[in-house]
Amino acid sequence: KKPRSRSIFQSLFCCLCHDDTEPFSVNNNAPLLVEENGTVPKVPQQAPPVPGKGAAIKHLLPEIKPQDASKLCVVIDLDETLVHSSFKVGDAPGAAPSHLPVYVLKRPHVDEFLQRMGELFECVLFTASLAKYADPVADLLDKWGAFRARLFRESCVFHRGNYVKDLSRLGRDLRRIIIVDNSPASYIFHPDNAVPVASWFDNMADTELLDLLPFFERLSKVEDVYTVLKK
Repeated sequence: KKPRSRSIFQSLFCCLCHDDTEPFSVNNNAPLLVEENGTVPKVPQQAPPVPGKGAAIKHLLPEIKPQDASKLCVVIDLDETLVHSSFKVGDAPGAAPSHLPVYVLKRPHVDEFLQRMGELFECVLFTASLAKYADPVADLLDKWGAFRARLFRESCVFHRGNYVKDLSRLGRDLRRIIIVDNSPASYIFHPDNAVPVASWFDNMADTELLDLLPFFERLSKVEDVYTVLKK
């Protein structure tokens, strides 16, 4: 049990504080301030387009960068795919439930996975979580700038009680988009674009991300993902 405990603490990489009136900060000696004008595009909230003649279609992603023009686009989920977060209310008497510490545990091999995926693909973080929580986590998680853009809950489509990631809104050719997600409800509109992963919570012996890399190495060379993913 002791080796497993040590691994858990080594992987517990940040503690965030959720307060309805303050931004998230990270408990690593200095608070992490999320800059809206950072190097990674933060997609603002968008109202759904109004149907009608001449209605402009706004894509969720910016124009593809020249260095990514020949690459497939891979949409990667956050919670239970790359990390697991737990929210615990403080034990102090009268503690307000609006002030919650957030403990984030990294999935094993997530570092190797993100580093290589960023080299092979145009990677996009797409999570149904709020930017207030997910953005600081991504700042700490993505040391290599693998994510060219980040999309949050406001970019999802709420459909039958689920937040769905509509890949047709990205502004990329659907034949060249892959989604990596633990929740089938997230890609219900485009199941043939999905590479499902098992939900992860705290198993430090998990090797799924590492095991998937050879498959993604091969997939990165195809012109049409449906030739591989469509069953």
